[in-house]
Amino acid sequence: MSKVFITDTILRDAHQSLIATRMRTEDMLPICEKLDKIGYWSLEVWGGATFDACVRFLKEDPWERLRLLRKSLPNTPLQMLLRGQNLLGYRHYSDDVVRTFIEKSAENGIDVFRVFDALNDLRNIRLSIETIKAIGKHAQGAIAYTTSPVHNVDQFVEMAKQFQDMGCDSVVIKDMAGLLTPMITAKLVGAIVNNIDIPLHIHSHATAGLAAMCQLKAIENGCFHIDTAISTFSGGTSHPATESMVAALKNTDYDSGLDLELLQEIGFYFREVRKKYHQFESEFTGMDTRVQINQVPGGMISNLSNQLKEQGELGRMNDVLAEIPRVREDLGFPPLVTPTSQIVGTQAVLNILSNARYKNITNEVKFYLQGRYGTPPGPVNSIVRQQAIGNADVIDCRPADLLEPEMNNLRQEIGDIAKSGEDILLYAMFPEIGRDFLEQREAGTLTPEPLERPLASDDHYCAVATEFNATLHGETYHIRVTGTGHKTEDRRPFFITIDGVPEEIMLETLDEVIAPDNGQGVVEKPSSSKGSKRPRATSPGHVTTSMPGIIVEVLVSEGDEVKAGDPVVVTEAMKMETEVQSPIDGKVVKVHVSKGDSVNPDEALIEIE
Repeated sequence: MSKVFITDTILRDAHQSLIATRMRTEDMLPICEKLDKIGYWSLEVWGGATFDACVRFLKEDPWERLRLLRKSLPNTPLQMLLRGQNLLGYRHYSDDVVRTFIEKSAENGIDVFRVFDALNDLRNIRLSIETIKAIGKHAQGAIAYTTSPVHNVDQFVEMAKQFQDMGCDSVVIKDMAGLLTPMITAKLVGAIVNNIDIPLHIHSHATAGLAAMCQLKAIENGCFHIDTAISTFSGGTSHPATESMVAALKNTDYDSGLDLELLQEIGFYFREVRKKYHQFESEFTGMDTRVQINQVPGGMISNLSNQLKEQGELGRMNDVLAEIPRVREDLGFPPLVTPTSQIVGTQAVLNILSNARYKNITNEVKFYLQGRYGTPPGPVNSIVRQQAIGNADVIDCRPADLLEPEMNNLRQEIGDIAKSGEDILLYAMFPEIGRDFLEQREAGTLTPEPLERPLASDDHYCAVATEFNATLHGETYHIRVTGTGHKTEDRRPFFITIDGVPEEIMLETLDEVIAPDNGQGVVEKPSSSKGSKRPRATSPGHVTTSMPGIIVEVLVSEGDEVKAGDPVVVTEAMKMETEVQSPIDGKVVKVHVSKGDSVNPDEALIEIE
């Protein structure tokens, strides 16, 4: 008899996959007492995109979330997902940052560290494993499962053996996109179990509708640890339902022994919680066998959907999904998992929105092609590499070997607004949004993105949730109606947001909302997108961006001489940075942007003559 042990992802990967990682701590804590009684092998509560979403959107301190969960779940091991040398950011960090981050994570409550590298380059994992073992925590080596002409079962078995040799306490098959099929699972699990002496876990997303069958085949072949999600956050791009797997195994040799009735109570709680976040639900959360072709993982497709929606380009999702495998092949078939999923996905979006492949190349793609993330699994497209990095050398050492210690510099850069080592690490993960977060916390101005206003049954406003794009004078605006006055009123207020900005207005016409009267009876039109005061890009010397974003850095000043192709600004969109280049040789005569500005594609950011 072999009991099956369960890790529940409800507090991390489940809501990352289905509602873009937006669940707030306040909705987790009330149910922790019941979760703690279940007897899970572990609860996954941290890591992945959680850290980013807490700081960027929810304005919560992710370290405080971890401490609160640790206090509320005293009997359950807490687990996190760690990206090896990338930690929770999108670049490699120096060894001293990696050691400090792991030590602080353990101090604040993490018991189990699931560690992976996006390229399955074990050089990027070894330091993390050594540090976890040194502090006495559970080190789990993760195989980023994927399929391609350069991946096979023998390679994954060899990885598992190397994890064991490193001292890992367990190994997990991390099927982040739901690519496993039942028969392949049986073959892969059987081969790994026969070659290692430590426990094997399986983590598979339900995107293609196969994950539950794959888990059963894994159990039959000697894998007795599975990842599931409470039913109301299961299925689609999430995981098999916890209750379903517990029921399926009950009264068998693999019985988990978990309390099905208590699990059902927890499921009802999260059913109500999920309703609060419906505006973050992805249109692509159902079963979709296209994942077997495009290999887009659950968390990525949810966020990709939201990002395209924010830019008014959701209608091009199918084009992006078709472009992703082409970009992946050009980059040597990396598994699509953070950060390579973002690297490949963002480049695919740029290729589609630019209507030209690699017209704009993100800095992350350039770093990837220089070897700064590790060794690609397969050969890369030499033409794309030449276009991205020219004749620059490609490194072949462990990328972090090129990095000097960072902690002291980070401490000095962030200064007194960092009150602890955890604050310094928060800044290290995301310098721009991290600094903003700490400054706003210092000033007492942290404001999370709004959830829709709940309406009581006796509220005199009518509950509506209408959302659409409207084009006026050649400009497209994202309009969201979240409530109105009572329909019996002659004139009633409409509660709306325009491109994310809340308004409460007496709505007459769309013109009145978007292009208000200037006081002289004349409706003024914006000079460029959405009311920007920047001029429209109309000249060959006008520098523009291919997609909406934030200015990260301005590289030129008025009076500078530039050549065509010289980088002039750096923008961030979809968490990736892109250098925007000068379209012509000439002199910079106007600079219309500063660091931190929001910009749109039709604006002249810089004028060059």
